[in-house]
Amino acid sequence: MKKIKEVIVVEGKDDTKRLALAVNADTIETNGSAVSDETVAQIKKLQASRGVIVFTDPDFSGERIRRIISAAVPGVKHAFLPRKAGVPTKSGGSLGVEHASPEALRTALAHLYTENLSEPQTLISQTELIKAGLLAGPAARQRREQLGELLKIGYVNGKQLPKRLQLFQVQPDDFWQAVDQINLEENK
Repeated sequence: MKKIKEVIVVEGKDDTKRLALAVNADTIETNGSAVSDETVAQIKKLQASRGVIVFTDPDFSGERIRRIISAAVPGVKHAFLPRKAGVPTKSGGSLGVEHASPEALRTALAHLYTENLSEPQTLISQTELIKAGLLAGPAARQRREQLGELLKIGYVNGKQLPKRLQLFQVQPDDFWQAVDQINLEENK
C-alpha cells in the first residue's frame, strides 16, 4: 500500500477509516465544518514539517472547510473526490469521502493541486467559459460537474468556476481538451 508523506485533512473518523483502506497515511480530522483555531494551528505546524493535503467531502461543508484552511495555511495541496464517487449506498446518508471506493480515493490523491502562492494569472476568460457552455444554459451545471471531474478540481458553481481555474492555474490546453471531451460525450 502506498505511503503518503503529507498529512491528509479530512472531516471525520469515518473518512480516516475509509482512507486507511486505500493508502497508508496520517490524517487530521476537522470534526465538522466549524474548524477550530486549535485545528488550524495544528495544520499550520504540519504544513511546515510534512505538508498537508486537504481532502474534504464534495459538498457545501467540504468546500467551506477547504476555504477556511486555504485562507489560514498557504500552499496546502488539494485532492478532489468527484461527487458521484462519494454517493452513499444507503438512502438518507450524506455525500462524502467515507462512501468512496479505495480506487476512487487513490485516483483523487494521485491528482493533487497546489495553490499558487504568487498572484495567479487569468488563463481562461469569462468569455471562454460562456463559449464553452459552462456559465449559462440548461446543461451548464452538468457541464461544470463533468469539467470538475475531468480536470480533477472538484465541482463549483458558475460564480466560483473562474476563481477555481485561476487558483489552480488550469492551462488553456487542458481546459479545452476537457471541454472537447464533454462535447463528444454530449453528441453520442
